[in-house]
This record gives sequence, C-alpha cells and structure tokens, in this order.
Amino acid sequence: IFTNADKEHALQVLKRLALEDCFEGIICFETLNHPPLQPPALKSPILCKPSLEAFEAAIRVANLDPKKTIFFDDSARNIASGKAAGLHTVIVGNSALVPGADHALRSIHNIKEAIPEVWDGDEEQMEQVIQAAAVETVVLA
Repeated sequence: IFTNADKEHALQVLKRLALEDCFEGIICFETLNHPPLQPPALKSPILCKPSLEAFEAAIRVANLDPKKTIFFDDSARNIASGKAAGLHTVIVGNSALVPGADHALRSIHNIKEAIPEVWDGDEEQMEQVIQAAAVETVVLA
C-alpha cells in the first residue's frame, strides 16, 4: 500500500474493508517524511503523491523493481507520476486511459477479468504481459 494518509488511518481502512492480511506493508506519510529518506535536493519539506520524489522514495523503501510492479490508483496525476517512476500503471474508476496509464479499470473488482495474465502465467510470461504499451481495458461486472 502506498498512501498519503497516516499509518493509523490506512490500517483502519484496510480493517474495515477486511483487507488487512492482503498486503505486506504500508508506505505512508510517516514513512516518506522521516528525515533520512528525504533526497538532499528536495524542493519541498514534505514528500507525498503525486511528486516523482515520493514515488522514487516509496520504490526504494519497498525495495521494488519498478519493471515488475503494477501501481493502481484513481488519480490521473498519481498515474502519470507512477509511470514517470518506471511503474506499470492502472487507472481505477475510469474506463478510459489517462496519460501514463497502461490499463483502465472501471472498478478494481474487474482486475482479474481485465488482466488475467497476471494470475495465469509464470514469471517469464508475466514479463511479456506487463509491457510499456498502453492497452485500454474495460470490463463491466
């Protein structure tokens, strides 16, 4: 989870949605705004989405390979920054692609139908599926 909220709020939301056991960690406001993580040339004293610096810091903290990571968000600005950081991107809540989006999902509930290859293939096949070219995907539940 990558959120601009504080950790307590993120935990409450995950619990309310019964998703607290579905994610390995939370990168939140406190995570990114701890002084040792801030880049020295930071223009603003606060790191949060949609700044590219926030995405780069989150990728470092989570120790992710952006080429093997899918970023889901409902904000076009966050999607554009996620793409600039090298992530594969999915705009949620929108049936049309926005700048930087690889996929568009009207609802997060459509993910398995819209991108079935993520569940069906092995790692090599997944590398072929997750690509830089954008594909507009609309699946109605």
